[in-house]
Amino acid sequence: MKNASDSKRKDTASRIIKASPHAIYQAFIDPQAIVLWRPPKGMKALIYTFEPREGGIFRMSFGYADTKHSVPGKTSAHADVFNGKFLKLIPDELIVELVEFESNDPAFAGEMTITTSLTPVPGGTEVTFVCENVPEGISPADHQLGMSSSLENLAAFTE
Repeated sequence: MKNASDSKRKDTASRIIKASPHAIYQAFIDPQAIVLWRPPKGMKALIYTFEPREGGIFRMSFGYADTKHSVPGKTSAHADVFNGKFLKLIPDELIVELVEFESNDPAFAGEMTITTSLTPVPGGTEVTFVCENVPEGISPADHQLGMSSSLENLAAFTE
Protein backbone atom coordinates (compact mmCIF):
# COMPACT_ATOMS: atom_id res chain seq x y z
CA MET A 1 0.00 0.00 0.00
CA LYS A 2 1.28 3.47 -0.88
CA ASN A 3 1.50 6.05 1.82
CA ALA A 4 1.11 9.78 1.26
CA SER A 5 4.84 10.44 1.04
CA ASP A 6 5.19 7.95 -1.86
CA SER A 7 3.11 10.16 -4.12
CA LYS A 8 5.20 13.30 -3.54
CA ARG A 9 7.38 13.33 -6.64
CA LYS A 10 10.26 15.76 -7.07
CA ASP A 11 11.62 16.65 -10.52
CA THR A 12 14.63 18.87 -11.17
CA ALA A 13 16.36 20.51 -14.11
CA SER A 14 19.32 22.83 -14.32
CA ARG A 15 21.27 24.82 -16.89
CA ILE A 16 24.06 27.36 -16.91
CA ILE A 17 22.91 30.48 -18.73
CA LYS A 18 25.33 33.16 -19.95
CA ALA A 19 23.44 36.00 -18.28
CA SER A 20 23.49 37.69 -14.88
CA PRO A 21 21.20 36.55 -12.06
CA HIS A 22 19.59 40.01 -12.30
CA ALA A 23 18.72 39.61 -16.01
CA ILE A 24 17.28 36.15 -15.38
CA TYR A 25 15.28 37.26 -12.33
CA GLN A 26 13.79 40.11 -14.37
CA ALA A 27 12.67 37.57 -17.00
CA PHE A 28 10.70 35.78 -14.25
CA ILE A 29 8.84 38.84 -12.97
CA ASP A 30 8.01 40.55 -16.29
CA PRO A 31 4.81 39.15 -17.84
CA GLN A 32 5.88 40.32 -21.32
CA ALA A 33 9.05 38.25 -20.93
CA ILE A 34 7.24 35.24 -19.45
CA VAL A 35 5.09 34.77 -22.56
CA LEU A 36 8.21 34.70 -24.71
CA TRP A 37 10.33 32.16 -22.85
CA ARG A 38 8.38 30.13 -20.28
CA PRO A 39 6.11 27.91 -22.40
CA PRO A 40 7.87 24.80 -23.70
CA LYS A 41 8.51 24.52 -27.43
CA GLY A 42 5.31 24.06 -29.39
CA MET A 43 3.24 26.04 -26.87
CA LYS A 44 2.23 29.68 -26.46
CA ALA A 45 1.42 31.49 -23.22
CA LEU A 46 -1.44 33.77 -22.28
CA ILE A 47 -1.36 35.66 -18.99
CA TYR A 48 -4.65 36.59 -17.33
CA THR A 49 -3.37 37.77 -13.93
CA PHE A 50 0.21 38.44 -12.85
CA GLU A 51 1.23 40.06 -9.54
CA PRO A 52 5.00 39.51 -9.11
CA ARG A 53 5.31 40.10 -5.36
CA GLU A 54 5.38 37.77 -2.37
CA GLY A 55 1.78 36.65 -1.87
CA GLY A 56 0.88 37.85 -5.37
CA ILE A 57 -1.14 35.57 -7.62
CA PHE A 58 -0.97 34.63 -11.27
CA ARG A 59 -3.16 32.81 -13.75
CA MET A 60 -1.97 31.78 -17.16
CA SER A 61 -2.32 29.18 -19.84
CA PHE A 62 0.02 27.34 -22.16
CA GLY A 63 -1.74 26.36 -25.38
CA TYR A 64 -0.42 24.12 -28.09
CA ALA A 65 0.48 26.08 -31.21
CA ASP A 66 -0.55 23.13 -33.40
CA THR A 67 -3.54 20.85 -32.81
CA LYS A 68 -1.37 17.83 -33.69
CA HIS A 69 0.62 17.10 -30.52
CA SER A 70 1.41 13.86 -28.71
CA VAL A 71 0.55 14.94 -25.15
CA PRO A 72 -3.00 16.15 -24.44
CA GLY A 73 -3.53 19.35 -22.47
CA LYS A 74 -4.36 19.17 -18.79
CA THR A 75 -7.34 21.56 -18.89
CA SER A 76 -8.61 20.89 -22.42
CA ALA A 77 -7.36 18.90 -25.39
CA HIS A 78 -5.01 21.71 -26.41
CA ALA A 79 -4.29 23.80 -23.29
CA ASP A 80 -2.98 23.82 -19.75
CA VAL A 81 -4.51 26.52 -17.54
CA PHE A 82 -3.00 27.05 -14.12
CA ASN A 83 -3.24 29.32 -11.12
CA GLY A 84 -0.36 30.19 -8.91
CA LYS A 85 0.98 32.23 -6.05
CA PHE A 86 4.41 33.72 -5.45
CA LEU A 87 5.47 32.30 -2.08
CA LYS A 88 8.94 33.83 -2.02
CA LEU A 89 10.81 36.30 -4.20
CA ILE A 90 14.41 37.11 -3.36
CA PRO A 91 15.66 39.39 -6.14
CA ASP A 92 18.41 37.85 -8.26
CA GLU A 93 18.47 34.68 -6.09
CA LEU A 94 15.24 32.75 -5.62
CA ILE A 95 11.67 32.41 -6.89
CA VAL A 96 9.23 30.04 -5.13
CA GLU A 97 5.84 29.49 -6.77
CA LEU A 98 2.84 27.38 -5.85
CA VAL A 99 1.03 26.13 -8.97
CA GLU A 100 -2.26 24.29 -9.43
CA PHE A 101 -3.65 23.12 -12.78
CA GLU A 102 -7.29 23.64 -13.70
CA SER A 103 -8.29 20.12 -14.63
CA ASN A 104 -11.16 17.68 -14.17
CA ASP A 105 -8.63 14.84 -14.21
CA PRO A 106 -7.60 13.90 -10.64
CA ALA A 107 -4.17 12.88 -11.99
CA PHE A 108 -3.38 16.61 -12.33
CA ALA A 109 -4.82 17.65 -8.95
CA GLY A 110 -2.83 19.19 -6.16
CA GLU A 111 -0.47 22.05 -5.58
CA MET A 112 3.02 21.79 -7.04
CA THR A 113 5.80 23.93 -5.58
CA ILE A 114 8.37 25.22 -8.08
CA THR A 115 11.57 26.59 -6.57
CA THR A 116 13.93 28.34 -8.97
CA SER A 117 17.38 29.18 -7.70
CA LEU A 118 19.79 31.53 -9.47
CA THR A 119 23.40 30.81 -8.56
CA PRO A 120 26.23 32.94 -9.97
CA VAL A 121 28.91 30.84 -11.67
CA PRO A 122 31.88 31.82 -13.84
CA GLY A 123 30.43 33.04 -17.13
CA GLY A 124 26.83 33.30 -16.03
CA THR A 125 24.17 31.85 -13.77
CA GLU A 126 23.16 28.31 -12.92
CA VAL A 127 19.37 28.19 -13.05
CA THR A 128 17.86 25.25 -11.19
CA PHE A 129 14.21 24.23 -11.12
CA VAL A 130 13.03 21.98 -8.27
CA CYS A 131 9.41 20.91 -8.66
CA GLU A 132 7.87 19.22 -5.62
CA ASN A 133 4.58 17.35 -5.39
CA VAL A 134 4.46 16.92 -9.17
CA PRO A 135 1.02 15.64 -10.21
CA GLU A 136 1.15 11.98 -11.22
CA GLY A 137 -0.53 12.79 -14.56
CA ILE A 138 2.66 14.52 -15.73
CA SER A 139 5.07 11.83 -16.87
CA PRO A 140 8.65 12.27 -15.66
CA ALA A 141 9.92 12.20 -19.27
CA ASP A 142 7.44 14.86 -20.44
CA HIS A 143 8.18 17.04 -17.42
CA GLN A 144 11.94 16.78 -17.99
CA LEU A 145 11.44 17.71 -21.64
CA GLY A 146 9.23 20.68 -20.71
CA MET A 147 11.61 22.01 -18.05
CA SER A 148 14.62 21.62 -20.37
CA SER A 149 12.74 23.41 -23.14
CA SER A 150 11.84 26.32 -20.84
CA LEU A 151 15.48 26.59 -19.70
CA GLU A 152 16.62 26.59 -23.34
CA ASN A 153 14.09 29.33 -24.12
CA LEU A 154 15.21 31.33 -21.07
CA ALA A 155 18.82 31.08 -22.22
CA ALA A 156 17.91 32.26 -25.72
CA PHE A 157 15.87 35.13 -24.24
CA THR A 158 18.48 36.37 -21.74
CA GLU A 159 21.75 35.62 -23.54
